[in-house]
Amino acid sequence: MTNNLSTIAETATATSNVPQLTEHLFRHETGKLVSVLTGIFGADRLQMAEDVVQEALIRAMQTWPYQGVPKNPAAWLMQTAKHLALDLVRREKRFHEKEPEIIAEVEERGSGDAPMLEGEIKDDRLRLMFTCCHPLIPPDSQAALALKTLCGLSPREIAAAFLTTEAAIAKRLTRARQRIQEQKIPFEIPSGPELTSRLDGVQQTLLLLFNEGYKASSGESLVREELCVEAIRLTTLLAEHPAGNQPRTHALLALMLLNGARLPARVDSDGNILRLKEQDRSLWNREMIGRGIIHLGRSAAGEEISEYHLHAGIAACHDTAPDDASTNWPQILSLYDRLTQIDDSPVIALNRAVAVANVYGPAQGLEAVKAISGRSELASYYLLYAVLGEFESRMGNDLVAASHFHRALQLAELKSEQAFLAGQLKEVEERLKSQPAPRRSYL
Repeated sequence: MTNNLSTIAETATATSNVPQLTEHLFRHETGKLVSVLTGIFGADRLQMAEDVVQEALIRAMQTWPYQGVPKNPAAWLMQTAKHLALDLVRREKRFHEKEPEIIAEVEERGSGDAPMLEGEIKDDRLRLMFTCCHPLIPPDSQAALALKTLCGLSPREIAAAFLTTEAAIAKRLTRARQRIQEQKIPFEIPSGPELTSRLDGVQQTLLLLFNEGYKASSGESLVREELCVEAIRLTTLLAEHPAGNQPRTHALLALMLLNGARLPARVDSDGNILRLKEQDRSLWNREMIGRGIIHLGRSAAGEEISEYHLHAGIAACHDTAPDDASTNWPQILSLYDRLTQIDDSPVIALNRAVAVANVYGPAQGLEAVKAISGRSELASYYLLYAVLGEFESRMGNDLVAASHFHRALQLAELKSEQAFLAGQLKEVEERLKSQPAPRRSYL
């Protein structure tokens, strides 16, 4: 049990703030609980594992305010979820054939407050990651399922990560669970040629998890550090396992560490977003930067240059610059040029446009944005209009800039984003007010 969790448990006991504790447990323990239960009862009962974990959390919220928070909340949840799962499978006809085997497995996996071996939990989580990314599951459903089962993200949060609707994600999740049952997909880490394709899906899922923490899609805070920490922990686990110890995994881990190192300076004391040029670089985590550089070096072992290598290289350019003026923007633009050849994502193209503006000026950046502004994926993406507003403002076109900032403000959902955009809009509007009114001509 981590010190952080113990502290929260003590606080919840003292203040009866059980919702805070259960929210923390939901984020930190759901993946472990689902992984362990899936290991016991089989991947075909994944939906059951998710349901009983959810029910265990509900029972915690109902009983802990009156009976007190147990000394080991995570163990209590595990034991409750196991009992709920056993009650459900006992009703199945085929359970009686495997009852002794399942009972023995449940007892072997720990009981009461006895902690499970961390190695067992790690193996189960890796197996669940690879199960969710099985090729028999539709590609668009793999990452969604992993984010839901391993990380406890809601369909709304996953939808934001994929720039799609919550209803679409709900359908993907249902389809994925049905496919696991119908195809009897095994709960295992693959080997041989099958490993490569499965590893791609696992890596993509971990990156999506990190991105959701680095820039949350909903809620009060821009940053959800616990998700970044979880993504880094799982990716480290993957990199240490023979199945995942590959250059791409080290490049992905380097990317997370180098970006995660800037989290302490990403928002101000009020939780408002700070751009790179506004951040206090003394707050950046130098230990994480060092680890990121080490893994970036390990990623160079092969001949392949993946998108993770290029993203990590861009992050390294920012992290190693002593100040904003020293940032090597030509190198960053060069990396984005190579990245767009691998990934035609409109978001990457938008980021490249920012690099273009920092190398050649806002007019050229504006042209780069106009080349992609027709992409339907960007129509409701607030950062498109924020970037347009920034470029127009730098060119002195404050009236046009105000229009773009106003549109960005309408689309932004997080308070920190709204506060930042409101500040940008206010600056532009104040400049417009200070400008002399145009003279009328009566000729």
